[in-house]
Parts: sequence; structure tokens; C-alpha cells
Amino acid sequence: MATFELYTDKADQFRFRLKAGNGEIILASQGYTSKASATNGIESVKANASDDANYECKTTDAGASFNLLAANKQVIGSSQVYTTESSRDGGIESVKKNAPIAEVKEV
Repeated sequence: MATFELYTDKADQFRFRLKAGNGEIILASQGYTSKASATNGIESVKANASDDANYECKTTDAGASFNLLAANKQVIGSSQVYTTESSRDGGIESVKKNAPIAEVKEV
């Protein structure tokens, strides 16, 4: 089962990552100054993940990636860099499927 991991990074900022059932990170957040803000970010991912219009796809020489955007078009999560656009699109489908039902765990 997919999970959101809520944690504090080395700079004492709160972050979250969405992990698929196989443990692979499929979305990661920016740093937040408060736990409440990071928790709100998780809720925003859950609310916005199912809408194709909320995904910003990118392709560079390094590979393909995506950002998940909130209704105000602010980035709420970013993917890893995939080697192909097809793999990136699979990552988007995984976020769409898993984010709305993922549990939140503090690590």
C-alpha cells in the first residue's frame, strides 16, 4: 500500500514523499517551515492528484519528469527524473492511483 512519509530534513524543514507499495518514491515535496504546512501539502496532493490538468510534464537532456500543481498552479510535489517519457507517464498514473488513498506516516 502506498504511503506518505512525513519527515524533517537536515535543515530542520518538514517534507513529505509519496511511496508506492513497492517502496519507490513517486513524488517528493519542497521543504516547509512547519509540520502543519507539510500536512496541508499532503492534503493538497490528495485533492489534486486525480486531475490530468494539474501535471506539468518536462523533458530535458537529463530525462523526463513532472510536477504536481495545486489549483493556484504552485508546485506541491515533484517526481524523480525518468529515462523515458513513457516511464514518467507511468509515474503520473501511479500518483493518480495511490495519492488519494495513501496513509500518512511520520518517519
